[in-house]
Amino acid sequence: MKFRVFLQLAGLLLSFSPDLFAQGFVDNALLFSRTKPNGSARVQAMGGAQVALGGDFNSALSNPAGLGMYNRSEFTFSPGINFFSTDATHNTETGKDSNSKLNIPGLSYVFNSPQEKNGFLGGSFAISMTRTNDLNSSMRYAGNDNVSSIVDWFIQDATGTLNNNLNFDFPTGLAYDNFLIDDSTFWGGPQRYYFSVLGLYDDPDDIRRLRRVGSINTKGAQYQWSFAYGANFQDKVFLGANVGVTTLRYKFSSAYQESNFMFDLDPDFNPLNSLLLEETIDIEGTGVNLTLGVIYRPADFIQVGASLVTPTYYQITDSYTARLSTQWNNYNYLGTGDILNALSYASNSPVISEYNLVTPLKFSLGTAVFLGTSGFITGDIEFVNYRKAKYESDIGGISFNPENDIIKATFANTVNYRLGAEFRYQLLRFRAGYNVLTNPYDASIDVDRSIKTVSVGMGARMKKFFVDAALLNSTGTSAYSPYVFQDNTGPIVSLKNQLTSAIMTIGFIF
Repeated sequence: MKFRVFLQLAGLLLSFSPDLFAQGFVDNALLFSRTKPNGSARVQAMGGAQVALGGDFNSALSNPAGLGMYNRSEFTFSPGINFFSTDATHNTETGKDSNSKLNIPGLSYVFNSPQEKNGFLGGSFAISMTRTNDLNSSMRYAGNDNVSSIVDWFIQDATGTLNNNLNFDFPTGLAYDNFLIDDSTFWGGPQRYYFSVLGLYDDPDDIRRLRRVGSINTKGAQYQWSFAYGANFQDKVFLGANVGVTTLRYKFSSAYQESNFMFDLDPDFNPLNSLLLEETIDIEGTGVNLTLGVIYRPADFIQVGASLVTPTYYQITDSYTARLSTQWNNYNYLGTGDILNALSYASNSPVISEYNLVTPLKFSLGTAVFLGTSGFITGDIEFVNYRKAKYESDIGGISFNPENDIIKATFANTVNYRLGAEFRYQLLRFRAGYNVLTNPYDASIDVDRSIKTVSVGMGARMKKFFVDAALLNSTGTSAYSPYVFQDNTGPIVSLKNQLTSAIMTIGFIF
């Protein structure tokens, strides 16, 4: 069964890992399609630029033709740690939150098989695991408001629907079960409308004030297992292919609370102390894709490369749960004589959904210029059309056409940039890089969700052993809305996001 998650953002997404605060099918299509450069510490220190390079296990993911440049076999292990921080500003109040997460960005085994026959010099087969997207983050926000309550959203969502036709698996139905909204007919007609002690009021002088507090935590990651081969032809042309098996694990947990209600015309009116909405969604998926690549070396000092990653075809299952609780304050419910003076709550059973997601293909071009034995400079450009993300269902009668139409209207065809350099001194390697994930939104939408990353690193190469380290810092701004009305208004939380990552790659050559 398909369902729409309650929190919708009208196109407001977060920037890197906090991208994850966005909910809904449209937002998640971008979230799971917008993977970042990952893999070895060597490549990440150079801004993720790698399409024209070779001799690194990350070639299996980015351009498998680079595996053809191996002249030895190797095993690598890459531990890492990410530090997230978010400044969330809501109605002049700023809250800070941060967390950290240990992870394994990469693991690989490369088997080199040299040959020499009619210009074919053999190649290498690689099995690698790469963390392509880190989905861990957290944030907290708070602020006072005199414009709207989430109860107003419940009323708008329910209006026109008979109470027994409300969906009691989702927050509006839970609000009805929890006495936060009630229904009636208007002037005796068939149209249903809803009201509440905290609902919309006709008297503009009766200004309602409240305090809003919220928190969001996300956990999970996307990984890809790559089974790749790269071939070497006369040390001039390198060809490669990779079959990728992807996994997706993502858990989103949110808590939204309102309290300190006050009405200007009746300051003593205090029907409830607080309401709290808690939601959780667990998403699991597996997918498959194919990568084809080529590298050409026209002269010893330059290499050019190209790679094509087909769309990834995911099969996804998710589970949604919600609980809405209210702490009443001896309230005579709508004058009926029923006194509400304790905690009441309503919750749902897990709602399970199954569907398919196809992420857009990616095409990359790269160049590497070598400075003799002193090092090299390399750069990539990557083309991704996020409008091509698409949902499908194997269940008859279920259509994702509305979501797919919004994806086409919301997102854009983008070009991402990566630049890196490595300088060598004896056994030591010194690296730096810069990359930009450009704004994925259409120009008609006035938001900029680009991500800029600066990176540095160093390494040491011995005959049978090597070690590399990298430090990366990503920054971006974004926004979040806990609920959005039909006219696209609602409370806004402005976010400043920062991600600092440290990674080390240890390799054994044999």
